[in-house]
Amino acid sequence: MEMLPRYAQLLVQYSLDIQPGDKLLIRTTTLAEPLVREVYRLALRAGAAVDIEWEFEAMSSIFAQEATNTALQHVSPTYQRAMETYQAYLYILAPFSVQHEHSLSGEKAALRQQILQAAQTNYTRRTADRSLKRTLCLYPTDASAQEAGMPTEEYARFVFNACRLYDDNPTESWLQVRQSQQHIVDMLNQRTHIRYQGPGTDLSFSTQGRTWINSDGQTNMPSGEVYTSPVENSVNGVVHFSLPAIYQGTELENVTLYVKDGFIEKWEATRGKSLLDTIFAEVAGSRYFGEAAIGTNYHIQQQTKNILFDEKMGGTIHLAIGQSYLQAGGQNHSAIHWDFITDMTREGRIYADHQLIYENGQFLNV
Repeated sequence: MEMLPRYAQLLVQYSLDIQPGDKLLIRTTTLAEPLVREVYRLALRAGAAVDIEWEFEAMSSIFAQEATNTALQHVSPTYQRAMETYQAYLYILAPFSVQHEHSLSGEKAALRQQILQAAQTNYTRRTADRSLKRTLCLYPTDASAQEAGMPTEEYARFVFNACRLYDDNPTESWLQVRQSQQHIVDMLNQRTHIRYQGPGTDLSFSTQGRTWINSDGQTNMPSGEVYTSPVENSVNGVVHFSLPAIYQGTELENVTLYVKDGFIEKWEATRGKSLLDTIFAEVAGSRYFGEAAIGTNYHIQQQTKNILFDEKMGGTIHLAIGQSYLQAGGQNHSAIHWDFITDMTREGRIYADHQLIYENGQFLNV
């Protein structure tokens, strides 16, 4: 693809900000080799040392079916060392299939989670303070295009446009995003009470002592959102999510959550409610919110069933159940972080300290 050198340049120079002496780990599937080749070239040129870990088709399914305790208790030394000491980490989504592969369950899943806990703790801590510069991005594949309901070439154009790769200077474009969103987070960080209103939604929460983050294309590419972790026990009201929610290949529709003092007391969905029943019953911390956010990327105007893009849609808000963001001051801990999105372009409003700051998908005078 002719855009790949441009994409790699944006990832290496802007998103990861590779400096001489950095150690970079790249993890992806073998389908992303064309993009990895360009990233590898530019990262070496910038003075980095680069390690690459590949996943082949059906690898996770084979692991789930065949792994003994020996395999379950093994952590890649490269991955473990990267989470402890490397300066940069690039994860490139490049799926082989739209079907969710078999995953570990029961005692195997619990053991695997326990074994990976140390690396996950390092990842969470170091990505929060950016001592590990982590970026998540996507290489368009036939499977991701199929999931989005587009021909592959059309989907690739969608991805590249969302990343602003067609702009004359993509890096400069993202610096402008950073600047414009900084005005928003500066305003929000001076307020402590937020209220989301819209069809089926009237939800309020406190951000006292929390920080709104400017997501400007470094931790995610593409990005375009501002987000925080609400004070856990401050969330009250009802929120209806107008866009389908997807978790491990299962799609839910018209999810509505009823919340009192931060705790999700009741939930509804016209499709997929049984999955919510299971998650809320079995996953610790899942009945509290770990994130509240506002999507600002107006280059993304349609849902493609990929949360990296969907949550950034301009004119939407999203909330995530489960794990909070340490960098925002969040304190909820959970094995899950699941985003739910709702359209705000029709009768949507956001109030900050009782002042209307956002209406019908747009910020007002910010």
